[in-house]
Amino acid sequence: MINKAAETVRELPMPAYAYGIIAFSVLSLFLYLVLRLDRD
Repeated sequence: MINKAAETVRELPMPAYAYGIIAFSVLSLFLYLVLRLDRD
């Protein structure tokens, strides 16, 4: 017997593009901090 929970479609709490925007902003912040620390 197929599990009924396996048939339900999972929904993300945010749209997919929001995850991309958040990841881009976090990685940009890390890059800024690394380049700023490298200057010292």
